[in-house]
Amino acid sequence: MKKILALFALSVSLFTTATAQQDPKAGKILDQMSAKYQAMKAFKASFTQTLENDAAKVKENMSGDITVSGQKFRLKMSGQEVINDGKTMYTYMKAENEVNISDYESDEQEISPAQIYTLYKKGYKYSYVQQAKEAGELVDIIELAPEDRSNPIFKVRMKVSKTDNSVKSWQMFKKNGNRYTVKINKFTPNVPVDATTFAFDKAKYKGVKVIDLR
Repeated sequence: MKKILALFALSVSLFTTATAQQDPKAGKILDQMSAKYQAMKAFKASFTQTLENDAAKVKENMSGDITVSGQKFRLKMSGQEVINDGKTMYTYMKAENEVNISDYESDEQEISPAQIYTLYKKGYKYSYVQQAKEAGELVDIIELAPEDRSNPIFKVRMKVSKTDNSVKSWQMFKKNGNRYTVKINKFTPNVPVDATTFAFDKAKYKGVKVIDLR
């Protein structure tokens, strides 16, 4: 499950501004980006994630989509569906027709889908790298580094659109040599959500085996 969650490669409780000295130019861009997403009631994104490890000669591509509302999310990717209602996590594995239920516990050394837009606010130093083009669009590149040296992540590189402050892609670099790249293919703001969006309905998964780990 953590391999899946590593994509967004991003604990949802990070809302306090970091006290360490930060790059003000990068901070302004990140604040504008964060405000954009937090102003939305909900959004949906389709994405492509690439896992690379040069030493192990690994390169894997996976596609998925995610719906996010505040701290809640519903993620579909690689035969799995992960639903987080803010308190409980449901991980459904299609091949096994099995769902694991656990209490959701945020982990500052992992990156959850709802965290990418507030990641920089606590526990990370950030700096402006440069302006570049991605798919013909001007972006600002910003790098974040965890203050905790025991963190398995040593760097996160984000590309933020200069046009509308949206996140176009990001990379997460881990000490074990794994490099995750997430590219947003389609983004839909303010999608309608209700109580069922972030709930696991057993009736919709005929014969599902339920494993309650709480």
